[in-house]
Amino acid sequence: MKKSKFICQQCGYESSGWLGKCPACNSWNSFVEETIKPKERRWAKHKATRKPVSITSVSYEKEAKAKSGIIEFDRVLGGGVVKGSLVLIGGEPGIGKSTLILQTADKLTAKGLKTLYVTGEESVEQTKLRAKRIKAESPDLFILAESNLESIKESIDTVKPEVLVIDSIQTTYHPELSSPPGSVGQVRESGSFLLNIAKSENIATFLVGHVTKEGTVAGPKTLEHMVDTVLYLEGDRHHHYRILRAVKNRFGSTNEIGIFEMKECGLVEVANPSAIFLQERLQDAPGSVVVAIVEGTRPLLAEIQALVSPSVYGVPQRVATGVDYKRLSLLLAVIEKRIGLRLTGQDVFVNVAGGIKIDEPAIDLGEVTAIVSNFKNRAVNPSSVVIGEVGLSGEVRAVSQIEKRIKEAEKLGFKRCVISHNNLKGLSKNFKIKIDGVADIKEALNILL
Repeated sequence: MKKSKFICQQCGYESSGWLGKCPACNSWNSFVEETIKPKERRWAKHKATRKPVSITSVSYEKEAKAKSGIIEFDRVLGGGVVKGSLVLIGGEPGIGKSTLILQTADKLTAKGLKTLYVTGEESVEQTKLRAKRIKAESPDLFILAESNLESIKESIDTVKPEVLVIDSIQTTYHPELSSPPGSVGQVRESGSFLLNIAKSENIATFLVGHVTKEGTVAGPKTLEHMVDTVLYLEGDRHHHYRILRAVKNRFGSTNEIGIFEMKECGLVEVANPSAIFLQERLQDAPGSVVVAIVEGTRPLLAEIQALVSPSVYGVPQRVATGVDYKRLSLLLAVIEKRIGLRLTGQDVFVNVAGGIKIDEPAIDLGEVTAIVSNFKNRAVNPSSVVIGEVGLSGEVRAVSQIEKRIKEAEKLGFKRCVISHNNLKGLSKNFKIKIDGVADIKEALNILL
């Protein structure tokens, strides 16, 4: 809708409506209508100056990545930090995002990259206390307690950092918008503003965002389409371990994970997560089975635990922690149909030890074995690893990257590996671990139990 204002040509008095007589200079018929031009948006100022070119004529130079020195963090990023990139780190409040990004900022500063850490939730003194606790006190690490984006831009122009951290995106606001910080409008505006800074100034920018388990809080879900990389820090605050996972990455794989342990001095990298996840495992416990999974390029061993007990309620419970609930229901149906075990009146609980979440079919055979083991009260040999997908007919199907999984089991001293017989084809012969190929779950259970 067109907006207008009326200006007196004699004295310049402005009015929202036409007046016959000017109340300022008392002149008659001196008002002239002028159209109010809408304020030009910042993103509308850019004029297209580029012309279409053939893709074959475009020269490409591989972007150098600056390594932070935190191996787990660099792995998830795709090898390191890219200049001019915009990275979003999301997670639940209190999970350790600020601690991880402050550690990363300190490591990057130690590599010679000047860093500006902007905190909108804490004072400079509070940030200093955390930095002292995790020993992040490099002189080229600058701290700014500010939420106003225009003030932040002034500080960027003054400091001229190579790395920028915004903690958190929900606290920043642009004064031109009337909506409060944290609203969808402010988050989008802040993301667009910081994206422009990152690309125009060639600054590697990290945005910290809080999100609930459902992802309903304005922030990460709103910004995912804007940024180059989206990382999520997962874990239970009651457990020591945290998993950094990439769900979007323009500079690397989205299948990589980084594993950290929360300690007093901050987040510490876990060099051998398989050993950590298995260190508290009880020997000869019915319902405990070790499975091999692959996250990106990294093989991991994890413990699947199952508990089967008579139901005291009308409807038996089915509880899945760390595994897919629907997949568990499918496997229970396969067990009843193909093996003949009656689990209808039994409560079934399946858990992945250590608080990690697994979402790949290679653990199917491990889940089936753990459930049957606990139901029959027979322990699986503790030196065995189980790998395989289970089909609806009870067949054990082949999985990918089988050699990586077997090598990880062999490295940790396991003596037997039960896999699909289809995975035996083309398998290297230089394994010291005993490898058994099975066609269906009956054959696997005969070997393991």
